[in-house]
Amino acid sequence: MTNTKLTNQAQIEGLLFISGDEGITLGDLSKVSGFMKPAILSILQDLKIKYENDPSSAFVLLESNQTYRLATKHQLAGVIKHYFEVPLTVPLTKALLEVLAIVAYRQPITRLEIDDIRGVQSSGSLQKLMVRGLVTTDGRLDAPGRPFLYSTTPAFLDYFGLSNLDELPPLPEQDELDLGDMNGDIFLEALQAREGRKDDN
Repeated sequence: MTNTKLTNQAQIEGLLFISGDEGITLGDLSKVSGFMKPAILSILQDLKIKYENDPSSAFVLLESNQTYRLATKHQLAGVIKHYFEVPLTVPLTKALLEVLAIVAYRQPITRLEIDDIRGVQSSGSLQKLMVRGLVTTDGRLDAPGRPFLYSTTPAFLDYFGLSNLDELPPLPEQDELDLGDMNGDIFLEALQAREGRKDDN
């Protein structure tokens, strides 16, 4: 019978992956995993060597001010650049539209704020929206960890036929809602109302 229990290394690797471009601090790795910092540092060193020595791996492990993040190897720059340049014809999924709508209405906004609204992790969706040129980073929040702030781009305006963000449809009962009452569907339905009008023209 296959042993499906994840190794400690796999758990740390998973946390690095979901932390996205923002990375994750040594302290937060310890807090979330429950592992002691010396053990985590040993795992990180093993991962660093593993990525460097494995030609079948796309990743490298980067560290700055005890914040760790995964990045792609520089040898992949060509194919990644091509991915940015080739028009993507696959329509936006509901998850992507939901994240895009939240960013549009609440920008600039951090990934954790998006996660709080949706109730699920959003780093993958943000990365896909950035690849499509619909979302970009807009500085960092002056808070512990200095998380990235995300905003929409001019390509977002073009996609929905908007001249500026003031043309976004109003949220339903916007004045009566606070952030705790909101979820992704509220933002998505408002944004899709605009998309529907665009398709009718």
